[in-house]
Amino acid sequence: MIEEFAKAFTFEGGGMGAPFMWAILIVSIFLFGIVIERLIFLVFKFNINAKTFFEQIQKYVMSDKINEAINTCNTASAAALPKVIKAGLTRANRQEYEISQAIEEAQLAVVPTVQKRTEALASLSNIATLLGLLGTIIGMIEAFKALALADPEKQSVLLAKGISAAMMTTAFGLIVAIPGLAFHLILSGFTKKILDEIDQYSVKLENLLVGRIKSSNTNNQ
Repeated sequence: MIEEFAKAFTFEGGGMGAPFMWAILIVSIFLFGIVIERLIFLVFKFNINAKTFFEQIQKYVMSDKINEAINTCNTASAAALPKVIKAGLTRANRQEYEISQAIEEAQLAVVPTVQKRTEALASLSNIATLLGLLGTIIGMIEAFKALALADPEKQSVLLAKGISAAMMTTAFGLIVAIPGLAFHLILSGFTKKILDEIDQYSVKLENLLVGRIKSSNTNNQ
């Protein structure tokens, strides 16, 4: 099987399907490059134990230790959630709308970074599949054309070889596309988890800081 795939990359072994095999290979390089990059960022860099992290932040805010809370964000500055939380904390002593605005601005900066390139995995997987199908169709057309010029005794052998070579592009396209779609599903899950945590805990922080301001104003009256 491996030898057959290797031959499919040559015009002699793969016929008209060879260019499509190389095109699918190029697509696979981009696809799995994105998978590796997104795994590094979504799983190891942007991800954080959001519940434990926010419990620390909440403890500091309720103790009126804003600087300590900001320092906690700085220790995990690579992650997505601390960037948004830090933006709100830096406006902790400002008006309510300023806190809300700071959090929204941070979200606008962080969210696209978390989302980028993940959706491209589905598109690249579909392209690999379609290239495989197109290569098979063109290969089949060429195989049937060759039959018209071949000796009747050799027609069945030539047809079998032509169809086998043509089907290789579809097989290779699916070999690339199926893992690509699986990784898209996995990475989309990580993306949604991070974005949901940003939405959830940014609202909690805003309510916490606004409650702190109202409590302070009440005590000063």
